[in-house]
Amino acid sequence: MNGTYQETDETELTELVLAAQEGDRQAFGTLFERFERHVMAIGLRRLGDFSEAQELCQDVFIQAMRKVAQLREPEAFPGWLRSITNRMAINRLVRRPVDRAIEQEALDAACVQTETPLSEALADERQDKVREGLAQLGRLDRETLEAFYVRGQSLLEMSADFDAPVGTIKRRLHVARKRLAKHVEEFAAV
Repeated sequence: MNGTYQETDETELTELVLAAQEGDRQAFGTLFERFERHVMAIGLRRLGDFSEAQELCQDVFIQAMRKVAQLREPEAFPGWLRSITNRMAINRLVRRPVDRAIEQEALDAACVQTETPLSEALADERQDKVREGLAQLGRLDRETLEAFYVRGQSLLEMSADFDAPVGTIKRRLHVARKRLAKHVEEFAAV
């Protein structure tokens, strides 16, 4: 009898996933109700904070709703959802700022104004020298440095954009940095 119940449960799950893939929001709502506690449990275990786990749970189901049509095997939904949850929990942990309890008076007393008119003028001059150095570089060096430092692209994104292997992109960055350093080294010596 237990095997029949499990088969019925798996069949029903597959039907719900297929309906959700067709855009049936009620079917997805049923999936949410079935798996919410499971996702919350993973979030609590990974994040150690109830409100963070709740936010994670919401984010996971939003992501799952957007991507459910891409799931090729509907019966794999529980494992697929678990992997989304684990990945997003890890991302949240990595990006979460470190909590530091500091009273405002202690913070104000410890802070020293570091910006002076001289330091601001030197920073402006440094920026001008870097811009001049970039202008003197070849097109490929300049585009490589701008993609990485200005637009914040990852090595993988740059690899796709430049249609080159990641190793080539790393080498280009290294070489471009050295060439830029030569153009601005007189300023760095000051």
